[in-house]
Amino acid sequence: MSDLLAADSEIAAIEQLHELGCTDGLPVIVPTPERVERMVLATGLDAGMVLGEMGPLLGVCTVEKLAAAAVMAGCIPDYMPIVLAATQAVMEPEFDLTEMQATTFGTTPLIIVNGPAISACGIASGFGALGPGHRANASIGRALRLAMTNIGGARPGSSDMTLLGHGAKFTQCLAEDEQNSPFESLAVSRGFDTSQTVVTVIGTEAPHSVMHFADADDPDSPIRLLNGFADMLAAPGTNNAALGGGQAVVVITPEQAGELAVAGYTRSSIADHIVDRAKTRSGRAAFQSPDDVLIVAAGGAGLYSFVFPTWCAGAHNNRSVSKAVELDQSCEIPWASAS
Repeated sequence: MSDLLAADSEIAAIEQLHELGCTDGLPVIVPTPERVERMVLATGLDAGMVLGEMGPLLGVCTVEKLAAAAVMAGCIPDYMPIVLAATQAVMEPEFDLTEMQATTFGTTPLIIVNGPAISACGIASGFGALGPGHRANASIGRALRLAMTNIGGARPGSSDMTLLGHGAKFTQCLAEDEQNSPFESLAVSRGFDTSQTVVTVIGTEAPHSVMHFADADDPDSPIRLLNGFADMLAAPGTNNAALGGGQAVVVITPEQAGELAVAGYTRSSIADHIVDRAKTRSGRAAFQSPDDVLIVAAGGAGLYSFVFPTWCAGAHNNRSVSKAVELDQSCEIPWASAS
């Protein structure tokens, strides 16, 4: 059992958490023992089970501590298996969490969800999926951030040394729009089955929009779109261009995914084109392999798709990690007795 704090009221407890530096600057739900227990039950695991260590301070992440972060973030128990998988993903060595948390670069986890839990949990994949108004997206990403703060010890100016930061460091989570995508899902492309819920986490900058006016009379219109993705990722000033060897995410919105599919492009050939095109002015490649470009179908219809450059540093170049979500371990949640 973790050490417990005491306060005279809910408001006083929230203020105490702020004073202790345990929040992200926004109000939180007080993680009472009863609320945390409900979240632990949703994992089907023992509260004291050690999941790993979180850098930069190498705090021990237990199921109970992670459950407390999920409560504080506003999650409901249904979200907890996804939070668990995302947290396990960032603690894998190839994610380079310790280095990522301490860098001056503005990197933050992007959580991408595939599979049946998208509809079960109501994770948005369309208009504004990374913006306000979607409880599942906001609270799942925020739970990981609060865990990285309170367990990993990353606090601005002392251990989290990002020079400026940005809004995505609060939370960054979306689902792939599998129903409207003309391509196989990201999870399937990474070797998972369509019946599995899968979480992929990668450290990225905030999204950069790529404008494209489709022209059905121009046979080069799809190529112009792909060139826009590649040129933005390899633009002077990005770490992908300056350091190379890293990964990136391209989120393609429905109309533009449709244009590419009609032109005969697949997830694989899109990545091939981007890797071939994404070169610096001196001719050095930004990516080593098409596997380094994660293609995701999501967002609303319109002129803009999005690219997410990455840090490209750390011992493993801050690689993306995918984890299957275990949905059959959870226990029934005692809602009637919950407070």
